[in-house]
This record gives sequence, C-alpha cells and structure tokens, in this order.
Amino acid sequence: MAKKNLAYICQSCAYRAAKWAGKCPSCGEWNTIVEEVVSPNTKAKRKTEHAPAKSIQHLEHPELIRIRTPDEELNRVLGGGIVPGAVVLIGGEPGIGKSTLMLQLAVQMQGKFLYVSGEESESQIKMRADRIGIKNEACYVVSATSLHVILDYIDENDPDVIVIDSVQTLQSENIESAPGTVTQIRECTNELIRIAKSRHIPIFLIGHITKEGFIAGPKVLEHMVDTVLQFEGDRHHNYRLLRSSKNRFGSTAEIGIYEMLQAGLREVANPSEILISQKNEELSGICIGATIEGNRPMMVETQALVSSAVYGTPQRNVNGYDLRRLNMLLAVLEKRCGFRLAQQDVFINITGGLKLEDPAMDLSIVTAILSSYEDIYVPYEYAFAGEVGLSGEVRAVSKLEQRVVEAEKLGFEKIFIAAGNKPIKSKKSGIEVIEIKKVEELFQHLFG
Repeated sequence: MAKKNLAYICQSCAYRAAKWAGKCPSCGEWNTIVEEVVSPNTKAKRKTEHAPAKSIQHLEHPELIRIRTPDEELNRVLGGGIVPGAVVLIGGEPGIGKSTLMLQLAVQMQGKFLYVSGEESESQIKMRADRIGIKNEACYVVSATSLHVILDYIDENDPDVIVIDSVQTLQSENIESAPGTVTQIRECTNELIRIAKSRHIPIFLIGHITKEGFIAGPKVLEHMVDTVLQFEGDRHHNYRLLRSSKNRFGSTAEIGIYEMLQAGLREVANPSEILISQKNEELSGICIGATIEGNRPMMVETQALVSSAVYGTPQRNVNGYDLRRLNMLLAVLEKRCGFRLAQQDVFINITGGLKLEDPAMDLSIVTAILSSYEDIYVPYEYAFAGEVGLSGEVRAVSKLEQRVVEAEKLGFEKIFIAAGNKPIKSKKSGIEVIEIKKVEELFQHLFG
C-alpha cells in the first residue's frame, strides 16, 4: 500500500505546517490546524500555448448582459441582476433564511433551475417549497454531496442557474480529506467556477459562518468567487438585510431588506415603513434621521436614553451605531455646548436592526440625546441630516437632495440640515428646509 501524504493545514488561513500545532503561526488562531491527506501532483510540466499580450487601448469591452430576477431586492444588491457565469457566495447564521431565499428564487425564476442540497433531504426541501406556495416545474432538486455526482446532474439537466447548499458539505473523490476542510472547499469551488465560466451558468454557493461572523473555510474562498453576500438579521426580529461585501459587477454599498413571514421572505420596497414606528404619544429621546445606504434613502428612527449614573461609572451602550463616534459626540456636547453628560448613562438604539455608519446620522443622534436629557419631546414631523464636527459645527453631507425628497414623500414637515448644504428644491416643495450652523442653534430652535 502506498504511503499517504499527510499535511497539517490551518482551516482559517490555509497555512500548511510541517507538524501539528495548537496555534497557527500565520493567522494566530487556536485549534484550527487539521491533519489532511493530500495527493501528490504527478502531472508532468509542459509548455502551453497562449495568446500574446494586448495593449489596453485595443481591448474590447463587451456589454454586460444581466438576468433580471423577480426579486428586486436581490437585483439591487447584485448591481442590476445576475451576470451569466458569475459565482455568488452567500453567508449567514444558521436559520437566518439563506436556503429560503435561494429556494424562493428557484421557484420564481424563468428557465431551468438546479437546486443541490447537501444538508437536507428532497422531502424537506419539498416541505419548504409548499410553505412558500409557488410551484415551478422547471425547478429540479437533488440531495447530493459528491462533486462528481453533482457534475453528472449538471450534464444531464443543463440548468440555467445552479444553487449549492452548502459548499462546506461538498466532497471530491480526488481528495481524501473530510468535507469542509480547506483542501476540499478549494478543490470543489475551483471545479464549480470552471463550470460556471465555461458554460456561462450562474452559480450560487451557500456558506456557513463561524462564531465570529465570518464565512467558514479559507479566506481565499471569498477571493475566488465574483460576489460575496452577507444575509444578516436578528432571530428575534422578522427583518433581514442582504449586504454585498464584494461585487466584481456592481457596487458594494447597496442593501436588500426582507421580512421573514410564514410563507417565506417578503421584499420591503419602502424601508422607512419598518424603520419608523407610528406613535400617538409625545415621547422624548426619539427623532428621525435621513440616511443613505448605497443609492437608497431611508428615514431611520433614532432612540436615546440619558439618565443619571447609579454606580459611579457612566455607561455607554449602542445598538446599530459606532460607540467611538457616540463618545466623540458626547465630548462635543460637553465641551462646546456646556451639557453635563460626563456623569450620565447614555443608551442609543437604531430601530429595525440596522448598523449605520453614515456620518449624516450625527445630527439625529445629538437631537435624540438632548431631547432625552432635557426630557422634551421632538415632533415626529421633523427630520435631521447633518454631520457634527469637533467644534460643534454642523457639516454638509452627500446626496442631500435624495434625503430631502424621501422626507417630503413620507410627509415630514421640516428637515434640519447644515448651512450651505441646501438642496435644489422647487418653490412648490411641501417640506421646510432649515439650515443649522452649530449644535447650539439646533438646541435653541427645538427647545428654546
């Protein structure tokens, strides 16, 4: 019997070590080095023919053709639709709705769809399809983990779109290591990418994530594919966010919003409907901020709670916002505006489960903090869009015209912006634009 070639490979960074170790010398992760059986490369080297290099001025730029799906949120995140031959990796926590999203796409799209599941049986997939309530005779479902069997199914059915659920369950017979290892994932993904590029078939790969929130497997997996999507959300809330962290055919700033229902995922065309709660009471510490995610304007409800510190050390707690930026805003209010917040507990919450990095939310955060600190109600018909500087000045933000139009469309009466950042509006505009130079002016205008 031939002696097996053993290698010790890190499952996080694909570093190959000579012997087992508890800590990877490359990435520093613990307990990620696994013993794998590798096959020697016995292919003889030969000279290959290749085309000569061309000047960039003489290269052709063919028009990119996209396949529009019935899911407009997915189209938005992908940059306008699915590109033939593209390989898309979708990651997310278990039970977040990745399989539901792909199966829902499979039963709604036109053309032949091949759904390969390595985690569920065909009867389980049928139960989920019945719950969605849409039937499609052109959607073919198989339960397999062998890469060679899957390639045979692709040859037999010649599908237009392929979904692999999940890439960590695939196993190639050419590799003796277990499924989910670095060698298996890299080998199977390479073969699927070859199929996608040679036959111009888009392939969706569903991937597991680690406890840190990263897609399981080597980091090189994200470099190999064309697009990486993250499906985010809280199990205790019905709303899900689809973000793009890498996209060779579009922008990475767009997000898609879904609502998880019993009958599947519902597209949320108007995000403001979930981000603004309808209230009849006059409550302090609540105001509305105008933010931009990609090219999509959204009105987001910002909540703040300011109370006296009980245990001596004030608490700073945020949900959906940057804690360091909150500390900066509190320092500005303390130093420039004279508000005594050093001994106050401050809690910030962005509704809807969003995680925002838009600096234009500074003005709404400051307004919510001042409203809670003074216990004075801010009318819900007011919106805010502005960045706060270290000297307490309100600075201009980008794409202000879209923010104002969105606020006007939703019925807001006033929007507070930075002075000199006034958008071009018609005289018949139904919203009043108020320019603010400093935070002190904002306080005087709202609270007297």
